[in-house]
Amino acid sequence: MSDETPATAEKIEGIVVGVDGSQQSRCALKWAEREARRRSVVLNVVSAYTIPVFAASSMDAGYSTLDDDLIRGGAEDIVRQAREDLGDTDVTVRTYIESGDPAGVLLDLSNDADLVVVGTRGRGGFVGRMLGSVSSALPAHAKCPTVVVPLRMAKEQDGVEAPVRDAVVVGVDGSDRARAAVLAAAEAALARDVKLRVVCAVAPVSAALAWMPATVDQEAVLEDVRHQMSVGVRWLKSHYPNLQVETDVISGPPVEVLIGESEHAVLTVTGSRGRGGFAGMLLGSTSQGVLHHSKGPVMVVPDSDDPRLADRKDFETED
Repeated sequence: MSDETPATAEKIEGIVVGVDGSQQSRCALKWAEREARRRSVVLNVVSAYTIPVFAASSMDAGYSTLDDDLIRGGAEDIVRQAREDLGDTDVTVRTYIESGDPAGVLLDLSNDADLVVVGTRGRGGFVGRMLGSVSSALPAHAKCPTVVVPLRMAKEQDGVEAPVRDAVVVGVDGSDRARAAVLAAAEAALARDVKLRVVCAVAPVSAALAWMPATVDQEAVLEDVRHQMSVGVRWLKSHYPNLQVETDVISGPPVEVLIGESEHAVLTVTGSRGRGGFAGMLLGSTSQGVLHHSKGPVMVVPDSDDPRLADRKDFETED
């Protein structure tokens, strides 16, 4: 259906997917439709457009109005095609056309949505702003988790060149923000009936902490991280007793490690920002690096006040 009421004027729940007519956004659309079916929620298909500056500043009002109609007509075509691409689906689909900056529109919708989905790069169907820039700006500021779907997933959606994807992977750095990401990743793994793989990439001490004395033992650093991760697993299993969890501590650049992990991940999850709770890993910079080079979909989870985070400290004193 096409909704005449602006999406930003009402409470939009369920999954929001931004479309711009590119192949990348079609790939994101199909992923979002499957996720909406899995969650039994509404799929909100949104396209946004802006009036070019020259049309508003150098043309008279009548011409500007005509230009707006023409550009809106293009956005309507994009949404109509997106609905056709979904075909006969049992998911409830609502469509919206918004006037405004695409990143701003999707950011506003993230206040009430369960999830926002976009492609990695677009071709300007969001007039005045490419979807690629939206996928860079949105995850860092959205109020709900954001999933960025790479174009290469299109082949897998068509059953071509599909690797074995057998886990949800989450990157951790010892911060509360990373733990919020772990909770979201656990739920995603259970929903997909796959294992959760918790990964911490620790850059070599010589590269990450060059100012420290040469006597710092890299293996001791890794062992401390492994201990903290085992504590984290006990905490996580207390909330998800049926979850299959495995952990891995890898010495290497976090971005490279998570990109490699994404090759066989159903979903790769990171926090939007980290505090470097473990040496050498900062999720803020890592999530941006992974977003545009991942081999599969990436979910970026914002800060959370989830009450389950409070009892994590209770497991620190256990043997």
